[in-house]
Amino acid sequence: MAQSFIIMNLIDVVAAVLLDLIIGDPTWFPHPVIFMGKLVSFLEKRGRQLFKSEIAIKTFGGIIVLIMISISFSIPFAVLYIFKTNILAFNIINTVLLCTALSARCLSKEAKKVYCSLEKNDIEDARVKLSYIVGRDTQNLNKDEITRAVVETVAENTSDGVIAPLFYGIIFGAPLAMMYKAVNTMDSMLGYMNEKYRHIGFFPAKVDDIFNLIPARITGVLMCIAAPAVGGNILETVKIMVRDRKNHKSPNCAYPEAAAAGAMGVKLGGTNIYFGEIVYKPTLGDEKVKLDFSHINNCIKLMYLSETIMVIAAAVLTYGIFKEVL
Repeated sequence: MAQSFIIMNLIDVVAAVLLDLIIGDPTWFPHPVIFMGKLVSFLEKRGRQLFKSEIAIKTFGGIIVLIMISISFSIPFAVLYIFKTNILAFNIINTVLLCTALSARCLSKEAKKVYCSLEKNDIEDARVKLSYIVGRDTQNLNKDEITRAVVETVAENTSDGVIAPLFYGIIFGAPLAMMYKAVNTMDSMLGYMNEKYRHIGFFPAKVDDIFNLIPARITGVLMCIAAPAVGGNILETVKIMVRDRKNHKSPNCAYPEAAAAGAMGVKLGGTNIYFGEIVYKPTLGDEKVKLDFSHINNCIKLMYLSETIMVIAAAVLTYGIFKEVL
């Protein structure tokens, strides 16, 4: 039973990757993350109404985590359990839910919108489009800063939006992938180290760090392997990633960002502004070439290649373990 689930689930994962590549996130489809975001917003609002002290707000942030991971795992698990005897329905539901957990096409599409604005030298439009995909303030960014923001976002979200949900989806299908998306959604909404979110976002941010611990490192390795596709060297990229892996406040983000910087031979990182507060960040990579908007497409290429290598590696590993069954 376990063997058949792992094999069929991997087929669903491959189908989900292809489905995301082809259609992405259609606007007409009720995306689960939208409902997750609404629930997080509701819980945050209620928590701030009910509790005023710092310790109470921090504790309620932990309660939000427990509520979100419980609901996001149990609902898809229950739905799949209901259809466990209907193999076709089970796999269709599992595939569709897994697809909603992936955001490669969506990320690529939004990044390319900024790229097109930069190509036209329409800086104002690029700032607006960038604001849809980053948390930092964009209204005063110049062309180079906009480019850096897009590249960093694509690199970071290759882990958060592609490899991590793939990782959890491969392990236990849609329920675990959905639970990860809930964790990541909480962090993106509450996990800021500023005065407003420092307390209520403490546990969401810490739990997100834990969930991304392995996927972020896998993403870094995958980007190193994919480096030759963008003119990089695998060993040099590994060297940059290992050297700069701690040059970030997050214990995870530096792995994919440093790997992307090393693969493309550019420098990332530096000062950003979030909600009006200046956040100083160390730099990642060596500036062998000056970062320009053409690197946005290179980073997208790294993302897709990393995803492809991940799926191939999972298929090879599964075949190696269960080849007698197959």
